[in-house]
Amino acid sequence: MDFALPNTIFYLNSGSSNSTSFLTWGSSQELVVNWDDASAMQRLRNFTAPPPNWIFGYISYDLKNSIENLSSKNLDRLQAPLVHFVKTEFVVKIVSDEIQVLAGNETVAREFTQKFLIKSKQTSGLSAGIELVPRISKPEYVTVMNQLKQHIHHGDIYEVNYCQEFFADEKISDPLSVYSKLNSLANAPMSSFVRLNNLYIISASPERFLKREGNRVLSQPIKGTAPRGSNDEEDQRLREGLFNSQKERSENVMITDLVRNDLSRIAKKGSVNVDELMGISSFKTVHQMISTVSCEVDSKTSFADILAATFPMGSMTGAPKIRAMQLIDEFEKTSRGIYSGCIGYIAPEGDLATGHADFDFNVVIRSILYRDDVPYISASVGSAITALSDAEMEYEECLLKLQALQQALL
Repeated sequence: MDFALPNTIFYLNSGSSNSTSFLTWGSSQELVVNWDDASAMQRLRNFTAPPPNWIFGYISYDLKNSIENLSSKNLDRLQAPLVHFVKTEFVVKIVSDEIQVLAGNETVAREFTQKFLIKSKQTSGLSAGIELVPRISKPEYVTVMNQLKQHIHHGDIYEVNYCQEFFADEKISDPLSVYSKLNSLANAPMSSFVRLNNLYIISASPERFLKREGNRVLSQPIKGTAPRGSNDEEDQRLREGLFNSQKERSENVMITDLVRNDLSRIAKKGSVNVDELMGISSFKTVHQMISTVSCEVDSKTSFADILAATFPMGSMTGAPKIRAMQLIDEFEKTSRGIYSGCIGYIAPEGDLATGHADFDFNVVIRSILYRDDVPYISASVGSAITALSDAEMEYEECLLKLQALQQALL
C-alpha cells in the first residue's frame, strides 16, 4: 500500500467502535510556543479565540510556569516546544468505522483516512527491537520516595505524583507501527498518535483531563492502579482489592477534592458535582480507579480561562498543588515536557458571539515520546506517594505502567 505520513497529523483514538475518533492533518496556521516565552498564556488565549476553526494540539506540563510562579531546570533531552497547536486543513470524524469529513476535500480526505486506518491496525510482524533503560536506579527511586514521604510526615504536602523516565538513544523506523502495536496491547480510550515534523507522540492514555460540552465541563482523574489477572477469578480479586485499598481510596479522594477545588474557580456557584467517586474501569493491561467531577460554566468562559484554573491536572501533581509541583521539580531528574501535559482538540461549534467552543483533552501518560532527528525515545511513568506508600509497591506500579510501552518497542 502506497502510504506516507504527512508532517502534521493527529489521530485521537477513542479505542471503541461506537465512540468518536478524530483524524486530522495538514496545517493552515500554527502556534508554536518556546519554553522561555513569557507570553505563553496570552498567545494561547489569542490563538484559541474566535473566529472558529478546528484546532488540534498539545500543551506541555511546564506551561505551569506561565500560570504559577514556578520554574523547571531539569534535563530535557526531547526539547519539544512548550505548546504546539495547529489549525488543520483536513478534519475527519470516525464513528463505528463511518467516515465523516468535517474539513478539506471530501475525496482526498476519505482516501487518506482509509489508508491510514488500515495502516494503524497492522500489528503482525512488527518489531522495533528497542529496550528502554531507566534514568535512575531502583535504590535512587526508593531514596527519593522516602524523602518525599518525610515532606508528607512534616505536613508539607498530602500527596505527590513522583515520576521517573525510561529512555533509549535509538531510531524508530516506523513510529505508526509502534502505535499500532501499543494500541493493540492497551486499547485505551484517550489514545493518540501525533506527528509534528520530527516529533512523535505515541500514546495509550486512559485518562481524560478536561472535556467541555455546551456549558458543562468535566474532568476524570485517575488515581489507583492494579494489574489484570491471569484468569477471571484472579482478575475479580484484583479489581476488588483495588476498590477496597485504603491507600488507593485516599489517593483518589484527595485528588478528586483537588479537582473540585480547581473547577470551582471557573464554575457557576453551586454547580461543582462529583458524578462518580472511585469507579473501577478495566482496561486490557490494568484496572484503574477513576472519579468524574463536573461543573457548569458561563458561556463566556473561554478555553484559556478553564485551562488557567485547572492546569496541570491534579492527578499528575499532588496536593497542595503548588507545593507538590515545587517538590516535583526538586526531586525528579528530568523535565516532564509533554509527559503530564495534554493532547486534544477545540471544535468550532458553540456560541461564537461569546467565544465558547467545545473541547476534549487527555492526560499524556502511558506514552512514548520520540524525536527522530536526535534520535531520542522517552517513556515516563509514575505513581502517587502518600503517607501509606510502600517503596517496593510503588516501584512495581511504575513497571506495570511501563510494561505495554516496552512491549510495543520490542
